[in-house]
Amino acid sequence: MTDMDIVERFLRYTRINTTAKPGATTLPSSENQWKLAQLLATEMRGLGLNVEERDHAIVIGTLAANSTTPKPVIAFVCHMDTSSEYNTDTYAQIVDYQGGDITLNSQKNIIMKAAEFPELAAYIGDSLIVTDGTSLLGADNKSAIAEVMHALAVLAHNPAIEHGTVKVVFVPDEEIGLLGAKALDAASLEADFAYTLDCCAIGEIVYENWNAGEFEITFHGVAAHPMSAKGQLRNSLLYANQFINQLPGGERPEYTQGREGYYWVKAITGSAAQTVIHVDIRDFSTHGYEKRRRFVETLADTFNALYGAGTAEIRYKPVYRNVAGALQNGKAYPVQLALDVMRDMGLTITPKPMRGGYDGTILTEKGLPCPNLFCGAHNFHSIHEFLPVNSLKKAADMVVEIIKRAEKV
Repeated sequence: MTDMDIVERFLRYTRINTTAKPGATTLPSSENQWKLAQLLATEMRGLGLNVEERDHAIVIGTLAANSTTPKPVIAFVCHMDTSSEYNTDTYAQIVDYQGGDITLNSQKNIIMKAAEFPELAAYIGDSLIVTDGTSLLGADNKSAIAEVMHALAVLAHNPAIEHGTVKVVFVPDEEIGLLGAKALDAASLEADFAYTLDCCAIGEIVYENWNAGEFEITFHGVAAHPMSAKGQLRNSLLYANQFINQLPGGERPEYTQGREGYYWVKAITGSAAQTVIHVDIRDFSTHGYEKRRRFVETLADTFNALYGAGTAEIRYKPVYRNVAGALQNGKAYPVQLALDVMRDMGLTITPKPMRGGYDGTILTEKGLPCPNLFCGAHNFHSIHEFLPVNSLKKAADMVVEIIKRAEKV
């Protein structure tokens, strides 16, 4: 293998457009996720893995144990879709970064300015994989796919490295509701624990995240012609506006950071007769989350008391839970193993309370503990997404070391 193998592997995956399609009625939501799944299945078979292609483009590869001592079964889970902010094809390029601004597209004058992205300064002297300014890079999560596949190749070509059974799982549609993880039969993996590589900068690790839920609230009004509206018109749009204004103004995403929770009005559609709003709630603590849930429900009850039963019809759906309770204290071995590996690799470790979800939140809830490790990329969901080559390689090295060091506990 050459040093550039992992880079070429990553670039190959980015050339397959796997943009998720919100609102699709199929899983996966986009046809090319099947194409990437089939490519990965072929590559894993070429490395000697046993491969199972399941429904919904879920692909599971098994690298058999070669250790003479008992080892845990570890699963690595990566998602194949990319976010829907841009659905254009990716034309990645490699920049030898020596500081300053980066011209992504000279024809369209698209520039990544160092003043706007100060994190670039940490990578002077490194090679950066960037976009051409017209699409996402897809490092979320194709960098992880490349890192895990590269680690498999290292183990396959170096049989003297002892390891336990390794499961590699590729799932669809993480970006539109963690749908692949929800469809995955986690128990069938028979794994002791798992990892995703769906975090950002080198050295980051996630073992706590939001509790997340969403509401759909329908306001029912009565339409009337203006000539006879007095005493008849009940404008549901105004009900929705009044409801939104009753949510705590300073507890919105644009005003919060760190472990601060929020209410987020994500969409509104309707007319005078009926209006629907979608509201997300997020909080790191269970107590805080339940308080937010009760607040929204009580507010809806208040509208029904004021304007009549059935004015506000509310539907609630939990989305995912905080993994902290399943990854800390006496259940912390997967986290501690990753921390020890990163520390011994000389990395600066940055635990990150994740203001979002990842496939591991669903797997952890299903009973498969799953911390989230760095993939090395920056600026997910943006045309300014970039992936330092050194970070890409370090993440692959981390995967190999985790597999080598894992002990049965």
